[in-house]
Amino acid sequence: MNSKTPNSHPVPEHLDEDMFEAIDEELELELDDHRLELALPDTVERRSEDSLDRRIYFEELLRLQRELIKLQEWVVHHKLKLMILFEDRDAAGKGGVIKRITQRLNPRVCKVVALPAPTERERTQWYFQRYVVHLPAAGEIVLFDRSWYNRAGVERVMGFCSEADCEDFFRTVPEFERMLVRSGIILVKYCSRLPTKSRISAF
Repeated sequence: MNSKTPNSHPVPEHLDEDMFEAIDEELELELDDHRLELALPDTVERRSEDSLDRRIYFEELLRLQRELIKLQEWVVHHKLKLMILFEDRDAAGKGGVIKRITQRLNPRVCKVVALPAPTERERTQWYFQRYVVHLPAAGEIVLFDRSWYNRAGVERVMGFCSEADCEDFFRTVPEFERMLVRSGIILVKYCSRLPTKSRISAF
């Protein structure tokens, strides 16, 4: 197997122990869900009959989180720069997914960026400027809970940018992302609903 793949690096013993200790937290969450079901019995009836069994869910979750730990060790070992963008409509579950991804990872390695609305000063800057300061360094993973694609989505719909601003974004975002990749950043994007503009060829 290629020596540069995540699977070639076994999970260190102390991280493996952390995974076993984490089961307690999952059991607490399951207990909380059980109490909620007792308080709101209708939630049980609303669940689909073919919904995923809780035990299967947690077993698969822990297995995948163990793979994420391997990925983290791989990124650190090879001093890689990994950036992941999450885009979707409000209440689509981005926060929950990001929480599950970061739950077992080292916060010194894996960071989450969720920028608030731009300040008056930031509105006068180059549009991508406030994102650039959060780019990963060697051995880091950065998860963006929403990103510069806000301009083609929320900002455009809510009238926070002009049509000229949006057109400029469509022209410049492909080259901006090419610059990121040329600088050595591994750019991964998850988006269930793309902005309706075919010129965003980077996706």
